[in-house]
Amino acid sequence: MSVPKTLKNQEKPLTPVMEDYLEAIFDLDKEKKVVRVKDIAKRLNVKMPTVTSMLKTLSKRRLVHYEKYEYVELTGEGFKVGREMRRRHGILYRFLPDILKVDGHLADEEACKMEHTLSDGTLDSLTDFMAFVQECPRAGESWLQNFQEYRIHGFKPEKCKGRTDGFACELKNRVESLEEDLPSGDE
Repeated sequence: MSVPKTLKNQEKPLTPVMEDYLEAIFDLDKEKKVVRVKDIAKRLNVKMPTVTSMLKTLSKRRLVHYEKYEYVELTGEGFKVGREMRRRHGILYRFLPDILKVDGHLADEEACKMEHTLSDGTLDSLTDFMAFVQECPRAGESWLQNFQEYRIHGFKPEKCKGRTDGFACELKNRVESLEEDLPSGDE
């Protein structure tokens, strides 16, 4: 699902900070079922007046329901944005440590930065790549080329097995060739 960068009848796109607030409210709602200004301030490590100011902005954009001294609720549109930001963050957070072996804390910070900038197509490709790496082990020089086929046709265990067998045969031939090139012990 695409993040609605601009909402109906609004000219200005959502900023990364706005998206962070919507994601935080989405997460807090899942955890607590009641979201307060102080919860958001603590989650985002900002002061309560800063949260109040942003909530007024988000309320004007019809992304949250907020009244002073009341609980905060996402509107339908705010919920969609918050959920999408959580999904994007989760994908990126899994990719960084699982595939690239980035430290968990740094991965969380980096995912937060990246979630706002990647296009839907790039994020979809990244998601497919992660699945491909986990489902079909590396098999031969054309492994990354095979990724495109995987994106088009999905996981085919028989293809992965065939590629793995082909790679094993290729590797065996290379090792034998190298052994032939080594000087013999007869000298």
